[in-house]
Amino acid sequence: MSISTSGATASPSPWQIFLAFLTLGVTAFGGPVAHIGYFRTEFVERRKWIDGDQFQDLIALCQFLPGPMSSQVGFAIGMLRGRIAGGLAAWLGFTAPSAVLMIGLGVGTNLFESGLPVSLVHGLKLAAVAIVAWAMWQMARTACTDVVRMGLTAAACLIMLFTNLVWVQVGVIAAAAIAGRLLIKPKAAVVSVSEGVPFSRTFAMVSAGILVGALIALPIAAAFVDFAALDVFSSFFRVGSLVFGGGHVVLPLLQAEVVPPGWVDGDTFLAGYGAAQALPGPMFSFAGYLGAVAAPGVTSPGGWLVGLIALFAVFLPSFLILTAALPYWQSLRAKPALRTALAGVNAVVVGLLLAVFIDPVWTSSVLATSDVAIVVVGVALLAWRKLPVWLIVVLSAAAGTALAS
Repeated sequence: MSISTSGATASPSPWQIFLAFLTLGVTAFGGPVAHIGYFRTEFVERRKWIDGDQFQDLIALCQFLPGPMSSQVGFAIGMLRGRIAGGLAAWLGFTAPSAVLMIGLGVGTNLFESGLPVSLVHGLKLAAVAIVAWAMWQMARTACTDVVRMGLTAAACLIMLFTNLVWVQVGVIAAAAIAGRLLIKPKAAVVSVSEGVPFSRTFAMVSAGILVGALIALPIAAAFVDFAALDVFSSFFRVGSLVFGGGHVVLPLLQAEVVPPGWVDGDTFLAGYGAAQALPGPMFSFAGYLGAVAAPGVTSPGGWLVGLIALFAVFLPSFLILTAALPYWQSLRAKPALRTALAGVNAVVVGLLLAVFIDPVWTSSVLATSDVAIVVVGVALLAWRKLPVWLIVVLSAAAGTALAS
C-alpha cells in the first residue's frame, strides 16, 4: 500500500490533528460514506496531508477489517501524520462531539421516571425503521450480487430469526468466511506497493496479541468476577471485534448483547438508535448511549462512566486490528482467499441486519397504518429526494409525536 508521506505538508502536531478532526466531528453528518467524502475534501484536497492514492488505499484496507470504517480511516490518517499520538488525537476529535451527546442522552433518559416520552420514543423508532431499511437495501446491492451470496444472506437471516444469541452470530460470521472461501470465485486485484508505515511488524504482532488475548480473557474474567464495568467492557469489546462493515451492521450485535440480558429494554434501544442517526460523527457512539442508559441494579450501574467504558471498549478492537494489519496490508490484500472469505462475511451481515430489521425493528415499531406511511415516506425521502438522515429523524420523531397527541 502506498502510504509514504513524501510531498505532503509538514507533519502536524497531535493538537492540530485533534482540532482538524474535531471540526469534522461537529459537521460530518450522513454516515460512513459521507464521512469519507468529508475526509477527502479536508485531508487530500485542502490540507494535503495525504495524496489521493494513499487515501484510496486506506479506504480499501478499512473495508477489509472489522470495525467502524470511517473512524478507522480517520485514525489511520492521524497515525500516518502523527504516529500513535496522532491517531488517538484524530479518533478523540472525530468521536467526542457525538459521544458527549449520546452519553448525555442516555443519562437524561435515566432522569425521566419512566424514560423518554412515549410519543417521542415511537417517532424515533419509526425513524430507525426507515433508516435501517434504506441502509440494508444499499448494502444488499453490493454484497448480494449472485446466487451464492443471496443464499448466505437468506440462511443467516433465518438462523437469527430463531435465536438472538451473540455467540450464534459469531458462528454464523465464521461459517460465512469459510463458505465464501469455498464457494465464491475470486476476482483479480491490483496490489500497490507498501511503504512508510509508521511502526514495525513487531508492534503489529503485539497489537494482534492484545486483541486475541482480550477476546479470550475478558469473557472468562467477567464470568468469575462480580464487577459490572467488566461485564460491560467485555460485551462491547466483543461487538467491536466482530462488526464487519461498521455503521448499521453494529445494530444486531449490540442488540443481542444488551437487550436479552435486560441491560436496556427494546424500546429504549431503538429510540437511542434513531436519535444517533441525527448526529454527526461515528455511528459507534451509540455504544456510549447504551452504556449510560443501562438499567441500574441489573448487571450494569448505568451512568456516564459506564457510557465511557462502553464507548472505549467498542472502538478499541478496531484500532488494534488496524495497527495489526497495516504493516501486512500489501501481502494480505493479494490473497484471493481473504477476499472471497470477506465477500461471504459481507453477504451474511446483510442477513443479520435483515433479521433484526424484521424482529424487533419492524415488529415493535410499526403498529398501525399511519406508522407504515411514515416509514414509506421516510425511505422515499432518503432514496429519491436525498434528504440527510438527520432530517429524516427529526421529521419521523415529529410525525410520531403528532399522531400520538
